[in-house]
Order: sequence, then structure tokens, then C-alpha cells
Amino acid sequence: MPPRPIYDVTQFNYDKPLYSLDEIRKVNPQRHEMEQLTAIVHVDREHDGLVGFKDVTENEFWCTGHMPGFPLMPGVILCEAAAQLAGFYARKFNLLGGEYLGFGGMNEVRFRKSVFPNSRLVIAARTVAVRFGKRAEFEFQGFVEGQMVFSGNMIGVPINRGTPL
Repeated sequence: MPPRPIYDVTQFNYDKPLYSLDEIRKVNPQRHEMEQLTAIVHVDREHDGLVGFKDVTENEFWCTGHMPGFPLMPGVILCEAAAQLAGFYARKFNLLGGEYLGFGGMNEVRFRKSVFPNSRLVIAARTVAVRFGKRAEFEFQGFVEGQMVFSGNMIGVPINRGTPL
């Protein structure tokens, strides 16, 4: 049974995001094929969470090679999208410090349904614990057409150039 949704993702206006891709780029370092967010529609400072989305197109770098003829979005890319959303929050509101936010680990990741091109992947993330300068823990969930397609927990760690993870 899927976990209870972090947010009711049907309540937000996806046509009027709070942060566009250009605004996300001011915070997140990913570019080109590695950009896995389209916009952010909700920020909840009281509960340290947010909701964003990725419009999955037929032009994604993985479409031709991942399951040719049946291009489903790879689980690792789903997790990357969730990490970029959590990373945006951590960096925008300086939860951890550091120049970048790196993956420190993932737990309890579950893939419930496939995500295909021409879908809107809505992602919700919420901070569950922070140790400034050390690590932050997040829970995340992804939805397509209101149905949960994946969920899990991740650890983000601050990293600086020239400092190994």
C-alpha cells in the first residue's frame, strides 16, 4: 500500500509556478540532459516541503536507449528528479551550507507505476531531519495523473569543490 501523500498535489496551479526553470537554474547546478525539473508550484516553509514537476517529453536522453520501443523513465532518473527538488529547497533556504548538495543515500524507494514520455511527473518532497553542515533527510513522492508512481527517502549532504564526498 502506498504511503499517505505528503501533499494533495491536485490543489496547485501548474500553469502559474512559483519558480520557473530559469529561476531553478539560479539555485540548482544541473544543466542540459541532467535538468530534471520544469517548475516548482508550492513551497511550504512551515513544514519544510515543496512540490514541483517535470514535463517528460519524447526528447529525453534516455528515450531511445532505455527499453527501445517502450520508453519508460528509468528509476534512477525518477530519483534524480526528486533529489533535484529536495536540493533546490536545501540550497534555496540554506539548510546545509556547502556549494552543492550531493546524494548521501536512499532508503525505502519503491516504484509503483511506470512513467512514460508525454507525462507530467509531479514530485513532492519534505525535509524530515537536518544537521547543518552534515546531512539532511527528505521523504519524496512522485505522481502522474494523481496516482503515486514512486516514493522513498533520501539523504543529502553538503559538498564543496575540491572536497571529496
